[in-house]
Amino acid sequence: MNDLFRDLRSWFSNAGKVVIVGVGNPIRKDDNVGVEVIKRLEGKVSDSVYLIESETVPENFLQEIVELKPTHVLVIDAAVMNLKPGEARLVEPGEMGGYAVSTHNLPLKIFLDYIRENAGSKVALLAVQPKDVSLGEGLTETLVEASKRIAENIRTILSK
Repeated sequence: MNDLFRDLRSWFSNAGKVVIVGVGNPIRKDDNVGVEVIKRLEGKVSDSVYLIESETVPENFLQEIVELKPTHVLVIDAAVMNLKPGEARLVEPGEMGGYAVSTHNLPLKIFLDYIRENAGSKVALLAVQPKDVSLGEGLTETLVEASKRIAENIRTILSK
């Protein structure tokens, strides 16, 4: 069992209603990894899992997420963590200070803190090390494989 699977399985323990938010910019190559994972999960998880493709504006979904009152909210996004491209880490909001996590309008730590405080949800970021975030469409092959692996891990844990 890989470390990411173990960490996700532990984090999702006792999950009821789950929201997974895929964040990314579709014209910045690997930055779009979060959205790609959501696409790979569509139709493959239970009805108690809500999937959101937020692209670069996760804050536009704050009210919807808070009203759902999920037990768990996982945000998936590219983050520069000085790891090998495609490596992923489950990061709690208190640990976000050391990573270049967001190119978005509202920092993801503030986004997650708001959800935790207003919906009472357990929140975390699944941060994925990108290989290339230059202008262009489509993930690099390394991140395509990472998105498949991450989606499969989540699907296995939260399957129908």
